[in-house]
Amino acid sequence: MLRTLLPLLVLGMWIYAFIDVLNTPEKEVRNLPKVAWVIIVLLFMPLGPIAWFIAGRPRRTAASGGLAAAFGGAGRGGRGGGWVAPDDNPDFLKSLGDERRKKKDEGEPDEAKGDEK
Repeated sequence: MLRTLLPLLVLGMWIYAFIDVLNTPEKEVRNLPKVAWVIIVLLFMPLGPIAWFIAGRPRRTAASGGLAAAFGGAGRGGRGGGWVAPDDNPDFLKSLGDERRKKKDEGEPDEAKGDEK
């Protein structure tokens, strides 16, 4: 099992690194030109992809990618400009209060309290 798994992991890492080099914009590549990284990843099978991940790949920040950016930005509560849960979003909570006051002024029942006419 290990004889099969290890070569598959190396092959997967090589393919991922190759595609990552190709998809990375030229201006974001570190230390060497993009063409040099493509050659290194292609020719030096186990070490080329590792070198790319360590020395050539652009650093990912919370603002540019990764899990932090995908789930709400850099800080707690999504202050990084990303998605924010409704119960943490002050604008949403304010709109709920505004709706409740508007319904109260119009004389409609409040669903939260279970009032009925």
